[in-house]
Amino acid sequence: PALTGAETCDLLVVGGGYSGLWTALLAKERDPERDVVLVEGRESGWAASGRNGGFCAASLTHGLANGLARWPDEIHKLQELGARNLDEIEAALARYSLDCDFERTGEIDVATEPHQAAELRDWHAETERHGLADGIEFLDADAVREQVDSPTFLAGLHDRRGVALLHPAKLAWGLKRACLGLGVRVYEHTPALTLKPYGAGMAVRTPYGTIRARKVALGTNVFPGLVRRVRAYTVPVYDYALMTEPLSAGQLSSIGWRNRQGLGDSANQFHYFRLSADNRVLWGGYDAIYPYGGRVRAEYDDRPETYAKLAGHFFTCFPQLEGVRFTHAWGGAIDTCSRFAAFFGTAHQGRVAYAAGYTGLGVGATRFGADVMLDLLAGERTERTELEMVRTKPLPFPPEPFAWTGIALTKWSLARADAHGGRRNLWLKAMDRLGLGFDS
Repeated sequence: PALTGAETCDLLVVGGGYSGLWTALLAKERDPERDVVLVEGRESGWAASGRNGGFCAASLTHGLANGLARWPDEIHKLQELGARNLDEIEAALARYSLDCDFERTGEIDVATEPHQAAELRDWHAETERHGLADGIEFLDADAVREQVDSPTFLAGLHDRRGVALLHPAKLAWGLKRACLGLGVRVYEHTPALTLKPYGAGMAVRTPYGTIRARKVALGTNVFPGLVRRVRAYTVPVYDYALMTEPLSAGQLSSIGWRNRQGLGDSANQFHYFRLSADNRVLWGGYDAIYPYGGRVRAEYDDRPETYAKLAGHFFTCFPQLEGVRFTHAWGGAIDTCSRFAAFFGTAHQGRVAYAAGYTGLGVGATRFGADVMLDLLAGERTERTELEMVRTKPLPFPPEPFAWTGIALTKWSLARADAHGGRRNLWLKAMDRLGLGFDS
């Protein structure tokens, strides 16, 4: 039900996606007596948490390469915390009997161009030099096609332990049930409209009620935040996906996808793809669409020209599956920040905490972010809050028309690099030096 009237609580969580649901759940696990309320503007899991590709990565830093480039002194600790976080997600699924088709199958990054194969080999050598290659194996063309047979695959980097696959909406629905079971009061169809100090706590106004809370955790991500100064740190990027009909045993055999790993290609404009529990292929990515002004609107959720493009790419990758039908297509907005990995902070003298900017790898990292928000609200110094990643912010995006122009130029440059052997032009090199990027 929606909230009508007035409520009071110890902790108010705003947002019913992974960020908010994990925060509410972990808050009750830390203190079962804590009075927790969660409000969601639509239905829990309806936005990015229910529409993503279902890749649950251990990485907290949008991949090892991004983490090593930005936080080299902390990368071993970040990798350790990420691995622990993924283990704790798996343990929570068992503890609360959450059936979300969780499969710890790993992931293969594949090269489809010669320069990508060389880059994967060089990157694997670098991870070995840094002592970060445990569980990661370089695959040549024969080895990668033995795992999954596409004529486009020239090499691969196989992460055997760092990625699980799951049904994203089932995870969100299961987390909501677990929260309700622990006594969290959940109000859906209840957007939070304003956030203001009220005595020693905070007050949030909703369309038909108000909530007074000692502390507030904001998990609104891509949607405009209730702390205005945070809004410039993220922009919405629309991503799209297709789903095939279930593959027959013969069709599966033709592509040799026996071990069910998740897959992603190594281009700047990349695809991600995996098998569902009923052997459909989810095929998404490539286009990353930024709407002028950073607006989040329902009409952007479908883009037929992108669906047609994705379908053509699919049959180039798997010509053995020619004739397979696509039964589902959808899109949604990702909260992208300039450093790709999430950022965190507090407002209103520590009574409000926020986490945002997961940039497409939030299925696993949002649980870590929930712990960070709870640490910050408690005023605790922990191994999480001491991280440079947690203590610093990304560079904000500029106002329009500069944001749209810069993002358009970056997208054009990335596509040009893909078409010219990976060579980055002066614009991309400048962005690299500034630590800026654009990614879905």
